[in-house]
Amino acid sequence: MRKLLLGDEAIAQGAIDAGLSGVYAYPGTPSTEITEYIQLYEKKRPSDEAAIFCQWATNEKTAMEAALGMSYMGKRALVCMKHVGMNVCADAFMNAAITGVNGGLVVLAADDPSMHSSQNEQDSRFYAKFAMIPCYEPGNQQEAYTMTQDAFALSEKLHTPVLLRVTTRMAHSRAIVETAAKRPQNEMSFPENVQHFILLPAFAKRNYAELVAAQPKFVAASETNGHNVYKKGASSRYAIVTCGIGYNYLMENLGTAESDWNGASILKITQYPLPTALVNQLVADDAKEILVIEEGQPVVEELLRGMVPSEVAVTGRLTGALPRMGELSPDCVRTALGMKPLASREADAIVVGRPPALCQGCGHRDMYAALNEVAREYKSPRIFGDIGCYTLGALSPFHALHATVEMGASVTMAKGAADAGQHPSIAVIGDSTFTHSGMTGLLDCVNSKSNVVVLISDNLTTGMTGGQDSAGTGRLEQICQGLGVEPEHIRVVIPLPKNMEEIKTVLREEIDYSGVSVVIARRECIQTLKRHLKENRK
Repeated sequence: MRKLLLGDEAIAQGAIDAGLSGVYAYPGTPSTEITEYIQLYEKKRPSDEAAIFCQWATNEKTAMEAALGMSYMGKRALVCMKHVGMNVCADAFMNAAITGVNGGLVVLAADDPSMHSSQNEQDSRFYAKFAMIPCYEPGNQQEAYTMTQDAFALSEKLHTPVLLRVTTRMAHSRAIVETAAKRPQNEMSFPENVQHFILLPAFAKRNYAELVAAQPKFVAASETNGHNVYKKGASSRYAIVTCGIGYNYLMENLGTAESDWNGASILKITQYPLPTALVNQLVADDAKEILVIEEGQPVVEELLRGMVPSEVAVTGRLTGALPRMGELSPDCVRTALGMKPLASREADAIVVGRPPALCQGCGHRDMYAALNEVAREYKSPRIFGDIGCYTLGALSPFHALHATVEMGASVTMAKGAADAGQHPSIAVIGDSTFTHSGMTGLLDCVNSKSNVVVLISDNLTTGMTGGQDSAGTGRLEQICQGLGVEPEHIRVVIPLPKNMEEIKTVLREEIDYSGVSVVIARRECIQTLKRHLKENRK
């Protein structure tokens, strides 16, 4: 069949057609659409097909661990997350490389160069190298589909997890994809060697030695699977190495104007570890200048510097031939090829800036209005924010937050500030982020009897990524009480203008209480409310 698919959707369809048994994920742009596509497929699944598990996980670590458990049972599992989610699941991810797998296990990391919806730039290919496992980096939607299937097959063949890395532009652009017949799901089976999954030091040492010994097999796979392609050019002096989507930017420019690079040899990289034999062929064909075009950080550029003779010049992001930060673009690649850029002005100079803002009617707005009024009554209040829609409270018109770092940090940063003597010390966190990684911080607060107020802005969903289910919906009070917060200091308010005085009174009382307080500001997200009302009218 031919389908018009996003890169994310191509990956989802590839996983389904590869015989997927379960997808485990926490929503995060630009990876969210993969799980949503599989959830939609599952709703329409033919009755004669085996079910696919596709509920959202509480966070990326639990997703990775559950997927490893499914792989242990011989089934194929997919884990999806954005790049910062790799930091959350790193413990399980790194150790999965040591245990190996039974059923195929593919970890999808969607990187966000230029930080369109993220708090940092990082390149997940480093994680594959760190864990010493194979990695795929598709350059178009068809490759995303095909490589997902190949990743499952390679995972089972070599008994290793496989990382699949895409970037925002790849995840969120569309193209026609040719799909294949659907493979049935694996039957349940147990690992031949149970000790492989027991990481006591004696077993782990043996497993690690096997992982190291398997590296030549991983390199051989990247040289023989056909995804990495070398084409010798007419000019022996110049060579270009492209990674993933970088090949597209090269093809948009090559041959369109006078350039020394027009006759260059081209090595297209979409599978790692680096294909040593193909790199050696570049050198054997007398390349003297190598330009590396890669989205993200200079992973390949740095590796090539250690692989080619010193007299071969390697250029790219490290040397300034390409920008050190942000996404690639056709024009920056064009400049690296020695051509004049086509765009007369930068996009920022053409497009009027439109900063994001909280939706009109959003409950976070009323929560911040009350919080700001109360905070002004105290000398030097400090309010620690978190990751979600409510992070926009740092911007106009509220300017309410003094720090926002990563998921769950609001609670523990507020604790640390209180430990230093700060009062009032307030954390603002969303319901989904609280269950993702805020609960352990609250337990620390309880154990230390910290003088903090944790304000959970509960909109009953994971609003920032489109309204996915939130793990703690309907149970936040029970969770907080179970963690040890005194019931009388777990307060619930409804953030509406008519309740403003009540909310301010509750905040004052809990700020003045010397201990751990939780205030839950609960009101459904305005966007999901509209959706639910529309569904109810049908």
